[in-house]
Amino acid sequence: MGAGWVGLLVAIVGVAGTLGAALLTQNRADRTKRMELQAAAEQRREERDHARELLRAEQAEARLREGLERRRACYITLNTAARQYVTAMTNHVHAVRRGEDTAGSLTRLEECRLAFRDSYAEAQMVAPDTVLRACSTAKTRLNTAYGSLRDLCTAPSAHAEELAALEAGFHQEVWPYLGAMKRSMRADLGIDD
Repeated sequence: MGAGWVGLLVAIVGVAGTLGAALLTQNRADRTKRMELQAAAEQRREERDHARELLRAEQAEARLREGLERRRACYITLNTAARQYVTAMTNHVHAVRRGEDTAGSLTRLEECRLAFRDSYAEAQMVAPDTVLRACSTAKTRLNTAYGSLRDLCTAPSAHAEELAALEAGFHQEVWPYLGAMKRSMRADLGIDD
């Protein structure tokens, strides 16, 4: 081979090397760009997933707060209604024993009984079983006292001693169970004694 051919071959190899280097560089740049885009897409996906998880956690916390507030309002209403129910029974016993017109106290007693019944029905929908057990026991005691009161008030003069015993029984047979109901509600709300 002559020197001309060698020069041409060197020139061809030089041009091929230069063109090949440019192609390899471009190929590497394209691959690097694809990897950067994939990494950015992966990061965006992770950020979206993280944002979704944060949103779920915030929604769960909001549901817990809402449930706690709903139970709190229900417990306040139920506790108030129970106390008013016992007070109305006591006032009715006083009215009967004094021989007063009992229509007003009986109307008030019925209002309190119905308010307690409605509050208890609401508690059945929002309170956990531990609280409902205490509420159920208190409800049973209240209804038993109410039934006894209604029976004795049909002929109050014949049952004067029983009415006095019934009034004393409110404090022994009803109030402790209302206290237990209150304590279970406070424990459910996380309130220390």
